[in-house]
Amino acid sequence: MVDTRFHRFAGPVAIGPLLARIGHGDLAEGLTDPDHLITGADELERATSGDVALAAQSAYAEDLRRTAAGVVIVSAALREQVPSGSTAIVADRPHDIFAAMLDALYPASTRAILAASRDDLEAPLYERDVVLGPNVVVGAGVEIGRGTIIGANSVIGPGVTIGRNCVIGANCTIDCAHLGNEVVLHSGVRIGTEGFGWLDLGQTNRKIPQLGRVIIQDRVEVGANSTIDRGALGDTVIGDGTKVDNLVQIGHNCRIGRNCLIAAMSGLSGSTILEDGVLLGGGVGTSGHLTIGAGSVIHGRAAVTKDWPPGSKLAGAPAQDIRDFWRELATMRKLSKGDKRG
Repeated sequence: MVDTRFHRFAGPVAIGPLLARIGHGDLAEGLTDPDHLITGADELERATSGDVALAAQSAYAEDLRRTAAGVVIVSAALREQVPSGSTAIVADRPHDIFAAMLDALYPASTRAILAASRDDLEAPLYERDVVLGPNVVVGAGVEIGRGTIIGANSVIGPGVTIGRNCVIGANCTIDCAHLGNEVVLHSGVRIGTEGFGWLDLGQTNRKIPQLGRVIIQDRVEVGANSTIDRGALGDTVIGDGTKVDNLVQIGHNCRIGRNCLIAAMSGLSGSTILEDGVLLGGGVGTSGHLTIGAGSVIHGRAAVTKDWPPGSKLAGAPAQDIRDFWRELATMRKLSKGDKRG
């Protein structure tokens, strides 16, 4: 569910009035229970009876069949996959309907990083031996563990939690995030920034609300001027012991496993999954919504466009098995030189 420490909830509200509020009251016609109470929004696999969820593409089908969501916004092609315990609202543009619902349920003006104050949160809580540098700003509801040091001019947004013995460099910003113990953020790191999610691409470019969090586990280190976006609804997760170099971009809903290494200037598009122990060379890019298996090694400047199994060794753009990459390169060199025999 959406973490209301970061995104205030404007409900609960019945599904019929909610649809009317966003200008789609016609979609409530024929609902068996227009008074079904909506108490939140979530992803299909985590949603409960009070939640509204989205299923817009065939890739959602398996999660849709197993969902416990009370209301699901679906495309016509997925209507028959909706469980009997869920109410289906069929729409031509389900993403647009769902985004409008999220804006109504979690108004932008009340979100932690935009609201002038959070009178629903307590004063910051510090354990002993916390050190705050000059001009540090700490929002309401923040919790900071023993022995943590925060450098000059850093801003810790409302509701954020930071574990023990962490080092937060100068000029960092942390929003919508929970950090474990012994985390190191170098200068200029941005945690919990808004994910890059849009609808009606190239036309109106309507923003999709980004209501998730960033979860950074123990012993993670993030290099200078790197950015980790918060999830759209779920979490962006960085696993124990993972190290991220300078100038790295990690998109919304990425799941990074334990003890991964990500070299400078790499960019992971949204919903990329790196399993444990994956190594990315400098400047690697991923196209998102893909999984790279545990222990894989991705050489510098590779462009990963599909799933790869554990233990893969990849190079090139688009990325391929490194043996195929070198074989193709050798062949091209021979062809470019021509056959000089005779």
